[in-house]
Amino acid sequence: MFNSELPEGRLFDLKIVSSGARPLAAERALSVQPDGGLELAESADILVVPGWHDLDAPPDPDLAGVLRRAHARGAHVVGLCYGAYALAYAGLLDGKRAATHWMAEQDFCLRFPCVKLDMNALYVEEDRLITSAGTGAGLDCCLYIVREYHGSKTANKIARTMVIPPHREGGQAQFIEQPVAVSTQDAQINRLLDYLRENLELQHTIDDLAARASMSRRTFTRHFGKATGMSFVDWLVNERLRRTRELLETTSLPVERISEMAGFQTPVSFRQHFKSRFQVSPRDWRRTFGQDKSGID
Repeated sequence: MFNSELPEGRLFDLKIVSSGARPLAAERALSVQPDGGLELAESADILVVPGWHDLDAPPDPDLAGVLRRAHARGAHVVGLCYGAYALAYAGLLDGKRAATHWMAEQDFCLRFPCVKLDMNALYVEEDRLITSAGTGAGLDCCLYIVREYHGSKTANKIARTMVIPPHREGGQAQFIEQPVAVSTQDAQINRLLDYLRENLELQHTIDDLAARASMSRRTFTRHFGKATGMSFVDWLVNERLRRTRELLETTSLPVERISEMAGFQTPVSFRQHFKSRFQVSPRDWRRTFGQDKSGID
């Protein structure tokens, strides 16, 4: 994309660089021959880290220094997908919003607690630091950069050439299947989770569930949090939203009925929770993923 050539000229003067100008190993025995060493990056307007090879490995001091100096002199510094790790290791993302692939959410948060990770974002820019989620979001992020430097008309032309959507807002949700543990190591809590999943349409209180588990409210709250890693209310909302996604994707039921079946007290409450979590409305979700579009509200 950055190396695209239009009738009016090449979009960017793209250079591939590496420490010591060493060839870069890629997947399946492929290698990338750089144009030169890190000295080429010292005057670049945009530095892009397109991924990261080892999440446990911080960048070499010379690379980290190049990234920090580039940002200090006003360049854009970009980390696509796991490339956000390189920026975070270099200290550039401390106190700032960032994005990365959803699979790394827990690991990233543990390693970099000072970074405000936004997992409901395809890409994020703050203070000339741009980070993105996975491969598709990386393309959206690169189009965003093209748009910033060359305008919407050029970005749309590139998108048409690549046969990808011309613009998706960075704040749009990653549309991911967030994994929720089906079971825990606590057998008593597991039985309770099974009961809740079978009765999502009912209204549940902590006191009722504590009594069902033969625990005090305080003990139940502690056991539930330790077993699931979240509060009861958060877990229940997660499960209800998971159920609504399934129903939106596989049925033509009206939103009001889906809201009722998942246990939301009102359709308004359901829409608010759904929009807050996924950054799109239930209607838009069904349009994107639904098998039967006839029930779009």
